[in-house]
Amino acid sequence: MEIVSDLNAVVRRIREIVELAPTTNPIFEDGVRRALDKHRQASMPSPSPEIERLITESARACKLDPALIEAIVANESGFDPSARSSVGAQGLMQLMPRTAASLGVSDPYDPAQNIWGGTRYLHALLRQFGGSVERAVAAYNAGPAAVAKYDGVPPYAQTRAYVQNVIASLQKYKAQRLR
Repeated sequence: MEIVSDLNAVVRRIREIVELAPTTNPIFEDGVRRALDKHRQASMPSPSPEIERLITESARACKLDPALIEAIVANESGFDPSARSSVGAQGLMQLMPRTAASLGVSDPYDPAQNIWGGTRYLHALLRQFGGSVERAVAAYNAGPAAVAKYDGVPPYAQTRAYVQNVIASLQKYKAQRLR
């Protein structure tokens, strides 16, 4: 389990570096996409029973597919409730402090509060973008203003890879839930 946590920390750091890198280099973008794809295929983290229960309850309350929430959490924190990014995102769903506060999340490291807040935020993004999972996931990563500005997934390598990874994870978590 420690290896998975270390690997997820490395992937989070790569994503942070990619956010700072120029997005006009297609070779760079392709390399990032391949590296993140390899990570996604190599490790498909699983939630603890308690986290899975919290995800299911929050998803049900917001009328969302719990597999979508699992896919977001897997890609954001690898199901690590104590995750913190270098830009300050916190907890399972990597909520930024201002976003967490706006959602009434007083302790972003509390799994119940974090999942509930992140699920409500994702639900709002889905409503804002007409139910488009791709756009809502892009907005979760890059912000709704960037998605509105580009009228779709922004041309940021990190965001494009993130959307692709979340969608792929969504399919895997859906399949797991059907078993």
